[in-house]
Amino acid sequence: MSTRWERIARETAGEDYAREYAERFRALAARGEDVHGEAAFLEALVRAPARVLDAGCGTGRIAVRLRELGYDVVGVDVDIAMLWVAAGDKPEIEWLWADLSTLDLEATFDVVLVAGNTIPLLEEGTLAATCERLAAHTEPGGLVICGFGLDEAHLPPGCPVTTLTDFQAAMALAGLDDVVEFSSWDRGEFDPAGGYVVSVHQRPEE
Repeated sequence: MSTRWERIARETAGEDYAREYAERFRALAARGEDVHGEAAFLEALVRAPARVLDAGCGTGRIAVRLRELGYDVVGVDVDIAMLWVAAGDKPEIEWLWADLSTLDLEATFDVVLVAGNTIPLLEEGTLAATCERLAAHTEPGGLVICGFGLDEAHLPPGCPVTTLTDFQAAMALAGLDDVVEFSSWDRGEFDPAGGYVVSVHQRPEE
């Protein structure tokens, strides 16, 4: 059975969507555009060689950059096609195939990063379970960083909106403290009407 992401990706980019997705960002980088905003955001908060879980890593763009910056990074995604692209490009990184709502790596990380609209692309009814699993994989005192669109204009076609209220409630239920919200990966001041959020949560110290 295909996931919500796979269905949307095939409808918008065809069967070779994983390769197309990776090539799109390579083309942007080749034109001189900055495609590393997520890694720069993380680097400003936690210095290498912190251990990072790239949750919903896709084709590995962010994980590869974090590895270049000296982080100990693991990538996990539910889409095997995306992981094949990631592993083909950077086989030395650990790439894992798993559903975030049932993730159990028996490991914790200094930072759990959830980018690329992973939150609204979750399967229906799995938000609370996913947030609990993210918290479970975070070191005490560690951070969970999530970035995603809050309206249709900032989401892939056909992707339902996850409200900030529902997301924050699920993170609180998972035992994570809300630290701060930004409007973008360049740390702009958060505007609820802006259509995008980058949130930082922390697992309390034990």
